[in-house]
Amino acid sequence: MNKFIDLHMHSYYSDDGEFTPTQLVHKCHESGVRIMAIADHNSVKAIEEAQEEAKKLGIKYIPAIEIDCVYKGINLHVLGYNIDYTQPIFNQLEENILRQERQCSEKKIILTNQLGFDVKKEQLDALSSNGVYTGEMFAEVLLNDERYNDHELLKPYREGGERSDNPYVNFYWDYYSQGKPCYTEIVLPSLQETIEIIQKNGGVSVLAHPGNNLKGKYEVFDEMVAIGIQGVEAFSNYHSEEVNRYFYTKANEFNVLVTCGSDYHGKTKPAIRIGETGCFIDEHEIEEQLKENHLI
Repeated sequence: MNKFIDLHMHSYYSDDGEFTPTQLVHKCHESGVRIMAIADHNSVKAIEEAQEEAKKLGIKYIPAIEIDCVYKGINLHVLGYNIDYTQPIFNQLEENILRQERQCSEKKIILTNQLGFDVKKEQLDALSSNGVYTGEMFAEVLLNDERYNDHELLKPYREGGERSDNPYVNFYWDYYSQGKPCYTEIVLPSLQETIEIIQKNGGVSVLAHPGNNLKGKYEVFDEMVAIGIQGVEAFSNYHSEEVNRYFYTKANEFNVLVTCGSDYHGKTKPAIRIGETGCFIDEHEIEEQLKENHLI
């Protein structure tokens, strides 16, 4: 089946992204993707550059952002498509999160070392351009530090280990995500506020990879639709086919937009490739929905 849509990937304007916007556009072109969106974490910095490059290559480009927010204590990612990215609210959002992330990065060093390591700030500064240390960066430092070659805690992330498919991001999910030992809380906008920001600025709000963030709480999605979420990333690299099918069915039940995204980052998620979204329907169906929602 022809795969030509990928509406979720990250450039180096995301702390955990590897490539420039231009490089991502070229990767899409090489992979046969002709409808794309870079949705950086709380940032719109990639959009102008990517749009210009996509135009040269005949790729339809949708301006996008991935906003961290919270609903009933659950941390979520909401994608905003076709936003007016020139509005100051998006830079304000990025600055607010960045300031908090820098403060939390110091705490993450202490919490990580309490697991039995001796990570130094200098090791992380070699990977970070802005003083933000992500869980993926800690994984990269630890897995490449010879002192910890035989460390029990790291074995699942090494070659052949049960978490070795995407070792850096899996380490993040296991130790730095909500409820885990190295989690540091950031004050995030509510889901309602996030939907309002996106919609007031001309965009369409879509819940990202719900199978990840709503694990064991899928029924919460019904409430989110009532609040005003306009779509769902039913097809995600993170989802099993069963989960993809569940959210695709839900989207049809509620008549909300269906999207697909790889969540490609580069080195932090090496098993993920651009254009691989687990989408089992004809992507022309998604293309038609994008047109109906005036996204392309």
